[in-house]
Amino acid sequence: MQFKHPEILYALFLLLIPIFIHLFQLRRFQKVDFTNVAFLKKVTIQTRKSSQLKKWLTLLMRLLALAFIIIAFAQPFTALKTSLNSKKETVIYIDNSFSMQAKGSKGPILERALQDLFDKTGGTEKLSWFTNNSERKNVSPQDFKNEVLSIEYSQNQLTPSQILLKATQLFPNEKDVVKRLVYLSDFQQKEAFPEIPEDLIVDAVQLKPVKASNIAIDSVYIVSKNASTTQLKVHVSTLRGTQGGNEISEVPISLFNKEKLIAKTAIDFSENTNGTVTFDIDNSEGFIGKLQLNEPNLPFDNSLFFSINKPGKIKILAINEADGNFLQRLFEKEEFLFTQQTFKMLNYNEIPDQNFIVLNELQEIPASLATALKAFSDDGGSVLVIPSTEVDLSSYNSFLLTMSLGTLSPETVQEKKITKIIFSHPLFKDVFEKEVANFQYPKVNSFYNISTNATPAIGFEDNQPFLLQKNKAYLFTAAINKENSNFQNSPLVVPTIYNMALQSLPLPRLYYTIGEQNSIAIPVKLGPDEILTIKDSTAQFIPLQQTKANFVLMTTTDEPNKAGNYHIVKENDFLENISYNYSRNESELQYLNPEDWEGAEVYKTVDDLFDSINEANSINSFWKWFAIFALLFLLFEMLILKFLK
Repeated sequence: MQFKHPEILYALFLLLIPIFIHLFQLRRFQKVDFTNVAFLKKVTIQTRKSSQLKKWLTLLMRLLALAFIIIAFAQPFTALKTSLNSKKETVIYIDNSFSMQAKGSKGPILERALQDLFDKTGGTEKLSWFTNNSERKNVSPQDFKNEVLSIEYSQNQLTPSQILLKATQLFPNEKDVVKRLVYLSDFQQKEAFPEIPEDLIVDAVQLKPVKASNIAIDSVYIVSKNASTTQLKVHVSTLRGTQGGNEISEVPISLFNKEKLIAKTAIDFSENTNGTVTFDIDNSEGFIGKLQLNEPNLPFDNSLFFSINKPGKIKILAINEADGNFLQRLFEKEEFLFTQQTFKMLNYNEIPDQNFIVLNELQEIPASLATALKAFSDDGGSVLVIPSTEVDLSSYNSFLLTMSLGTLSPETVQEKKITKIIFSHPLFKDVFEKEVANFQYPKVNSFYNISTNATPAIGFEDNQPFLLQKNKAYLFTAAINKENSNFQNSPLVVPTIYNMALQSLPLPRLYYTIGEQNSIAIPVKLGPDEILTIKDSTAQFIPLQQTKANFVLMTTTDEPNKAGNYHIVKENDFLENISYNYSRNESELQYLNPEDWEGAEVYKTVDDLFDSINEANSINSFWKWFAIFALLFLLFEMLILKFLK
């Protein structure tokens, strides 16, 4: 027990006064002689005992009444240590990721939690709060209530360590402050729980859905394409969380072109959890598509937007002094516009209009060609250098140094196997399902050693580079003609050189994912004050863009913030369609158990959390009870004086 005015307790020394008065009050009985002395002595003894008992009881009642009055004025109370600290700071994290759309017993779990926060928040102390995509610092409870019901879903989801770091930034840098983090989330699995700082109180509320199952449209891709028809394959998954879910047998899925229904079918999930369906669409014109299914538990991944534009062509120029037939076989595709010239008949005026240039085993690279290629590379073009077996090292190294590719040493005639594939290199992204270690190794009969800091993509058996890259320039360190190597016959040659060409001008994909860094090359030339804009019917934004010689490279990350089909325009001129979708990371309903988070207090509902906080902050005052007991003791004293004979 504690006291609001402990100095008043010194008044308890006043209790000594009635005690002294009682002890030193000497009342002598007068003796009266009667004939029957024995009887009188007995009466005197009984009267004296009765009088002393009455006085002791009266003294006790007075002492208790006075003591309780003094204690009442000192205002006793009980409270926890945290409630007595005058400085308290509360930060609330509200998980508004898409997984919070899942249905609870009273509707979507995020909306129910926001309503509970609105109902329970009160008082005068300021608080800070943040979500996955917004934050507010030191706002009043009323301002918090004005904004909390308008929180919208976000595709972002912070990890527990990021949440602790963000909360720490919102707390003041003061000592002796009680810091409380209120953590509202479904705790969808992202990473293991981090260690909680000693000066932080974490109150975790896990908001659980009633049904932990979901159906998601994972992806769509082109299977085949001819002059008239494009065949699409759609992949759909049923996902059941750690809490289990209901069995799903069949789900209908619809295909729209703009707002027009093109086809509708059903996917059977009776035998497995994944399903695919194919659609044939007419490719005579552009297609602005949307795939749609109905699944009420988690609606954000029920739609997938995509768009097919009339394809542009990547312009490729091969400058040959060796046989270029293998390059022609590689690039005789619909997406490429391939031309080749001999070195002696080269038209320099065509270099700036290309996207990808291959120097196919030139014996030398003269200064004029090196200057033109450097300007071409600076404007965003890609260059592949395949050396000859006999090269002019001086001209080669001069050019390679300008491209930051390094310097070659004289040719070494020695057979060497090509055994190392850097699977993480961008050229081989999505090429291999797994890292292959037992393929048939190609070889070379001679090669050049190189001194470089460029990134290797393919290596020899002794870890020396066979193919390396710096920015958008590539270099083989050996000739790959059939006399010197069997690399042209290797399965590696197709994805390696083919992907170089594709990455020289990234063609628009069917769709892009919001939140990832997306690069889109638009084959258009802009004037000095012209820009490209991405827009839909209601909003527009200007993406980050770099103007190259014959295209514009756009980069998007967090914009747009809404999935859908958009247009790329130059002023008011339409250029291409582009589609964006939300990441499917939120589709899997796998949850962490906050009970395993050491140091965190776990609550089932927001109501339980606020009841606990109110109890922890409450101060129980007892001065009224002491005043009541003081009055009772005074009443007992009066009764003793009146009725005790």
